[in-house]
Amino acid sequence: QVQLVESGGGLVQAGDSLRLSCVASGRAFSNYHMGWFRQAPGKEREFVAAIMRSGVGTFYTNSVKGRFTISRDNAENTVSLQMNSLKPEDTAVYYCAAQGPGGTPSTSSSWYDSWGQGTQVTVSS
Repeated sequence: QVQLVESGGGLVQAGDSLRLSCVASGRAFSNYHMGWFRQAPGKEREFVAAIMRSGVGTFYTNSVKGRFTISRDNAENTVSLQMNSLKPEDTAVYYCAAQGPGGTPSTSSSWYDSWGQGTQVTVSS
């Protein structure tokens, strides 16, 4: 497993941007597909975006397509989520997660082995 630490959350207004970062330590970062999930109060954790371990393929939930961009730097053991045109409905705790190699990144949280502690994103209207 890898250990994951997120940062970059905060309180912003609708239309603003934020960049979340996740630093990994432990086993070889480049072996893992990486994902971002979020959980709003009273709701289940949901998939936001994922990136293949090579960085070539990316995946997004429909509600963030065109606004969010996931990227990774395997040399720096980091995965980032650039969030533009934020909306109040993006308010949630955001988690990065690591999925073992094989296949493509899953949109289901059950396939991810390691999780960060989460970072709060609050978007005011």
